[in-house]
Amino acid sequence: MMMPRDTNAHGTIFGGVLLSYIDQAGAVEARRHTPYKFVTVAMDKVEFKQPVFVGDVLSFNTKLVKVGRTSMTIKVEVEAERFQDPTRSIPVTEALLVYVSIDDSGHPVPLAIAHGPA
Repeated sequence: MMMPRDTNAHGTIFGGVLLSYIDQAGAVEARRHTPYKFVTVAMDKVEFKQPVFVGDVLSFNTKLVKVGRTSMTIKVEVEAERFQDPTRSIPVTEALLVYVSIDDSGHPVPLAIAHGPA
């Protein structure tokens, strides 16, 4: 649930707050597919479709969409249940994120994907 501490001067949730949650959701999905450490290297095509308000409950839906030698691309779609109408979900944001698998020195390593895109 989004709270007042995350609002901007217009009374909506900061885009940067949403980006942080999107990155966390993408990382959870990435962790499902590799046992290695990984880092976020890109957030591509972030699209804010609708504002997010205080009291909205957000859902982050993730999907592995591409696997490279050392990288994986995760799509994150965000939906909001509005405080006034919790029976309806509204698409508010989506993004593509790229994570790269790394070793303890921070160098890219080949992925050991548990399973590919569905």
